[in-house]
Amino acid sequence: MSAIPEQLFARQKSAIDTVIATQSALFSGFEKLIDLNMKVMRATLDEVSQTSQQAAGVQDPQEALTFATSIAQPNAEKALAYGKHVYDIVAGVQGDLAKLSESQVADAQKQMADVIDQMAKSAPTGSEGAVAMLKSSLATANSAYDSMTKAAKQAAEVAETNLNAATNASFKAASDAADAANKVASRTRRTAA
Repeated sequence: MSAIPEQLFARQKSAIDTVIATQSALFSGFEKLIDLNMKVMRATLDEVSQTSQQAAGVQDPQEALTFATSIAQPNAEKALAYGKHVYDIVAGVQGDLAKLSESQVADAQKQMADVIDQMAKSAPTGSEGAVAMLKSSLATANSAYDSMTKAAKQAAEVAETNLNAATNASFKAASDAADAANKVASRTRRTAA
């Protein structure tokens, strides 16, 4: 078998493997999202049942205010935690896809280098300058790709750091709001008593 059909067969097999790996990464992320949503739904139904029973026992406005503030903070924290879980799942899938992409680019870079080396071997005398220019262009393109990849990774790290900071600030704000509401409710009860 000649080298060209073998190379084509290898490229087709690599492309099929990449499609399968991509589908697997996407399906895994989708499966994680479904699992997360099922757990959230189950927990929410349990909490709604319990909260409904507690709400039925509320007898005066002060008690209603205290009850409302007592459930506000946990719900805000749960919403933020849910968003963080979804972000983590999506970021994991994106990371897997980025690794696949990097692998494909590395393979393409290697194949291009091999093609240039084959051209250099069979190039006529006097074409060394053109071959050197091709090799230099490939090295420049590879360097540019590496720089862009590093910049994208740094941007993703910064975005994740900012998301974590925003999440922590939101948790703190929700906690502070619940504390303030509890203080108001306590003052209202003392004033009413």
